[in-house]
Amino acid sequence: MPLLLASIPSPSRGVIEVGPLELHAYGLMLALGVLAAAAIAERRYTRWGGEARTITEIAVPVVLGGVIGARVYHLFTGYDWDEGGVVGALRIWEGGLSIWGAVAGGLIALLAVARARRLDTLMLMDAIAPGLAVAQAIGRWGNWFNQELYGRPTDLPWGLEIDFEHRPERYLAQETFHPTFLYESIWCLLVAGAVVLAERRARLHKGQAFALYVAAYTFGRVFFEALRVDPATELFGVRFNLLLSAVLCAVGAVLFVYWGRRSPVAPSARTRAPTAGVPADS
Repeated sequence: MPLLLASIPSPSRGVIEVGPLELHAYGLMLALGVLAAAAIAERRYTRWGGEARTITEIAVPVVLGGVIGARVYHLFTGYDWDEGGVVGALRIWEGGLSIWGAVAGGLIALLAVARARRLDTLMLMDAIAPGLAVAQAIGRWGNWFNQELYGRPTDLPWGLEIDFEHRPERYLAQETFHPTFLYESIWCLLVAGAVVLAERRARLHKGQAFALYVAAYTFGRVFFEALRVDPATELFGVRFNLLLSAVLCAVGAVLFVYWGRRSPVAPSARTRAPTAGVPADS
């Protein structure tokens, strides 16, 4: 076996001890991600003229919808009913929350609340977009604590150490694997930065920031899915989530163009500082 110059260790337990308390790291990472997303969305929304309490009030139904959607999607696409059973289906702290279900469930809740309160849906989606990417970047570290969702074996210096009991049967002799959780976490931060940069450099229209987030995130997800070795639903011999990523990437790109032509100018374009003597609202 080639000499490893270094590797990334994995926690032996997915629990963080704070005095007498034991916190499930997976749930803690998700909670931190939600708080970060809400803070970012509130700051953006209020900067565009919205009320801060709006984000606070819609956060609960959106997060609840996201968690339910994330778990339901996983139960139908990646959950092992024979091993986990009905009781295991409720143990979300052990992992098993799909980003696809989270976005779908949260988006459905957002649309419902926005319609009921007559809020600007596209403006809300744009406000949430970069914060959602940051939340994903934080949440992926929960997979590290659970030693799950890693990639193929690798001897690269940043290979991720996986304990014997967490390895797939075909890779029991391998010790280090691609840290796809880390790849995706870094990619999500880059996506968040790209959305903010696009708002500052381009004259975006409502909905385009969210569409850019969808297209950029799913573009990277195609490659992460291709690396992963955990059991997953397949279609035509290809991981279903990889195919879904490709489809959503295309949908995001189409919506970016569509909203760029059909929707009003985004608040981010009206509130950014003018440059080169050009008025911000020109």
